[in-house]
Amino acid sequence: MVSQAGAVLLVETVRRSGLDAVLSATLAPWRKPRATHDPGKVLLAVALAVALDGGCLADVAMPRCEPVVFGPVASDPTVSRRIDVLTASGEKALQAIRPARSEVRNRGWSLAGKHAPDAGGQVTVDLDDALVIARSDKEDAAAIWKKTYGHHPLTAFVDHGPGGTGEPVAALLRPENAGSNTAADHIATAQLALARLPKKYRRGRQTLIRTDSAGGTHDFVSWLAKRGRWLSYSVGMVITEQIHQHFVKIPASAWTPAVEADGTVRDGAWAAEAEGHAVDRPQRTTVSRSPVEDHGRGRQCGSPASRPTPLTGRSLSSSSVTGCAPERKTGAGPPGPPDCAICPCTTPRRTGSG
Repeated sequence: MVSQAGAVLLVETVRRSGLDAVLSATLAPWRKPRATHDPGKVLLAVALAVALDGGCLADVAMPRCEPVVFGPVASDPTVSRRIDVLTASGEKALQAIRPARSEVRNRGWSLAGKHAPDAGGQVTVDLDDALVIARSDKEDAAAIWKKTYGHHPLTAFVDHGPGGTGEPVAALLRPENAGSNTAADHIATAQLALARLPKKYRRGRQTLIRTDSAGGTHDFVSWLAKRGRWLSYSVGMVITEQIHQHFVKIPASAWTPAVEADGTVRDGAWAAEAEGHAVDRPQRTTVSRSPVEDHGRGRQCGSPASRPTPLTGRSLSSSSVTGCAPERKTGAGPPGPPDCAICPCTTPRRTGSG
C-alpha cells in the first residue's frame, strides 16, 4: 500500500521491470481486434488502484484522474467487461499470468543486484496463515470457534532478510474455518509460490521452504522431501509429552549458544540437535531454549532439511512452536547450559509467528 505520491515509484517499477509489456503480450489472446485497452493494461490499472487503497473496480477512477502519471485508463464499463472475460477463462488466464510474473520477478531481482533476496545464493519462502475479519457478508467467509467471521488465507512470502520486508508470491484464499494444519493447502500454496519464482529456484537445495508447526505434517514433509524435488525445508513441530521426554535426556554439553541469521548471539538462547526418523529417512531436529514474552521460558522445535552447517551458524525460524514454563532465576556470573532439560512443560502452546 502506498500514498498517491508513492504511486510514481510503482509506475516506474512497472516500467523498469517490464511488467506492463509482459502482461500485454501474455493476455493478448483475450484482446478483441479493435479494442483500445488491452486486458494487460486494464489488469495493471486495477492492481495500481488496489495499491492506492482501492477497494473495488470503480476505484480505477483514481489513476484515471492522473493520465500524465498513469497514462490512459479504461472506463468503468470497459474495466468490468475485461475482468469478466478473464474471470470466465478461470484457470486458463491464471496459467498465462503466472509465467509472466515469474519472468518479471527474475528481471526485478537481477536489477536489484546485492539487494535481491537471492543475492546469497538461496531463496527462502515462508508459509504462514492469517485471520482476516469480514465486517459484512463476503464470498466464502465463515465463522470459527473464536467467534469471529471472515477468511483464513494461507500465504507465501519470499524473505528479504532482517533489513527488508517479505515479498508476497502466493496466497490461497480459504474460509475462516479452514484448518491450520491442512497438508493439502500447504502443498497447494507451496506449488503456487514455486511457480512464481524464477525457474532456477523451483527445485533444488537453493530454495528453502519454512513454516511453523501448522506445516509439520507427514504429508507435507513427504511432498517437500520427494525425490527429484530436492527442496530444503524447515518446519516446526508440536512439543508433545513424548518428544519432551526425549529432550530431557539431552546432556548439558550438547547445548550451544544460539545465533541470529546475521551471526549475532541471541541473548539467553541455546540450541541443540537431535537425530531421529521422520517420513522414510533419518531426520535432524533442532531444539532451542529462549526467553518468551519477557516473563517466561520457551522451547522451539524444528525439523530442518538443508545443507549441513554448524549448529552455531544458524538459528531456528521465527515461525515456530513454543511450550512455556516458569522462568528460573539464576545468580550472577557467566551463563551456563539451559535448564530446559529439567523443567516440566506438558502443555504445548502455539504462538504467533514473528
